[in-house]
Amino acid sequence: MGSSGIDWKLPDHPKLPKGKVIGLIVLDGWGEANADQYNCIHVAETPVMDSLKKGAPERWRLVRAHGTAVGLPTEDDMGNSEVGHNALGAGRIFAQGAKLVDAALASGKMFEGEGFKYIKESFATNTLHLIGLMSDGGVHSRLDQLLLLLKGASEQGAKRIRVHVLTDGRDVLDGSSVGFAEILENELVKLREKGVDAQVASGGGRMYVTMDRYENDWSVVKRGWDAQVLGEAPYKFKNVVEAIKTLRAEPNANDQYLPPFVIVDDSGKPVGPIVDGDAVVTFNFRADRMVMLAKALEYADFDKFDRVRVPKIRYAGMLQYDGELKLPSKYLVEPPEIDRTSGEYLTYNGVHTFACSETVKFGHVTFFWNGNRSGYFNDKMEEYVEIPSDNGITFNVQPKMKAIEIAEKARDAILSGKFEQVRVNLPNSDMVGHTGDIAATVVACKAADEAVKIIFDAIEKAGGIYVVTADHGNAEDMVKRNKTGQPLLDKNGNIQILTSHTLQPVPIAIGGPGLAPGVRFRKDLPSAGLANVAATVMNLHGFQAPSDYEPSLIEVVDN
Repeated sequence: MGSSGIDWKLPDHPKLPKGKVIGLIVLDGWGEANADQYNCIHVAETPVMDSLKKGAPERWRLVRAHGTAVGLPTEDDMGNSEVGHNALGAGRIFAQGAKLVDAALASGKMFEGEGFKYIKESFATNTLHLIGLMSDGGVHSRLDQLLLLLKGASEQGAKRIRVHVLTDGRDVLDGSSVGFAEILENELVKLREKGVDAQVASGGGRMYVTMDRYENDWSVVKRGWDAQVLGEAPYKFKNVVEAIKTLRAEPNANDQYLPPFVIVDDSGKPVGPIVDGDAVVTFNFRADRMVMLAKALEYADFDKFDRVRVPKIRYAGMLQYDGELKLPSKYLVEPPEIDRTSGEYLTYNGVHTFACSETVKFGHVTFFWNGNRSGYFNDKMEEYVEIPSDNGITFNVQPKMKAIEIAEKARDAILSGKFEQVRVNLPNSDMVGHTGDIAATVVACKAADEAVKIIFDAIEKAGGIYVVTADHGNAEDMVKRNKTGQPLLDKNGNIQILTSHTLQPVPIAIGGPGLAPGVRFRKDLPSAGLANVAATVMNLHGFQAPSDYEPSLIEVVDN
């Protein structure tokens, strides 16, 4: 028994041996879609992944990686790397981000919770600031939730509200920011008619202002800080719609990279800098691109850039963005409690684990895999290695990224004989796919396939087992499509590039010299998803999964 009264001992699998090394590979943003010129995985030379699909059908299948399969509200919700790795590691489906926020808004619990009570103390005398992504993409935030938060806050007594918007164009169509701004402005007008001083105070494109992640480029956060907190930006406008339309008219402008702007009054003064006594809410529900801003808002001791002026504020996140750092310390919605993850079980049962990726996905193969928990379960049983990602360039410039370096670390770990599980994330198809550069994404997919080969060769030598899967789709479809699946064209007749994740299923394949004869995918789980992978991997380690885990994808038939 563990300290918490949990029985961590897993029963032995009746037919599968223990002690084989498993190479567990997650290809990030690698879905399955029709073969055409916009399917970069199809276009790329990917002989290793192709051979798995063409090989034994009982050892290759598709699993769901979006919507309810990963805890998101609807089947229109595309998967993402966080919920994907949560499901892969936890073996069960937990209500996630948007779903938690929807429930808290619908029940009104949000406005009764500790976090809201804390920010509410500022309402009588000061301003409530809302900072986040203005989008209906549902990956980081949703516009309808922002509108409900505005309504609820004003009903709870907020008299002066300022919204600091970040434009999207990554999870939604480029250019859709104008329509979102108009919807938001209409709601703010209604609030003003009710006597609430509510307006947009600043803005900028998500990739250039505020929403950096993994401490890749603090200047992105500083640009946001200057506009949101200090009221300083290179561009000044009277209203948000005019701001976005004007900045989008510049050559090569797009929503993701709009420069920072502030809204000013008739005398040219910014309408909404953040000052002592104000309340601030970051309304994104997804963590990865809010953590850096949260640190700047919350930490007294902060040296990543010169904040110039550090207002004494009441700050809360929509959710807590990092459970280990307890950041932010106040939040409006309680997180899913992800307990008893496969990683924790396996360390208790003697499985030595090595996990590796480069910076942009290192957190996924560790923190998110382990149920939003930082650090080791047992530092004598585990080793995590982070390879620094390329800095200061977009990923299409170096589409091979660190795939080969990750694979070589995995190879060395497999051949060392020290580990029974060697887990990696190969980020190429996702990170380069997000740039919308089709040629570069093809190169990225080829590089990922070459990395898989290096790991497979090591598994072959070590007599081990491989499991290769993905966390969600991206690179398999790089074009927006109409209802019949035809590529959409813009007004100049050019195809509209799709930079976002997709709703496609992802492959999972098993094999290797250590795989016991007679192991095959079951036929009775057609709608299985990423959460079924954990029990599958436990079986391949020689254990039965806990009874409440989603069922294993494999069975053993006597030959």
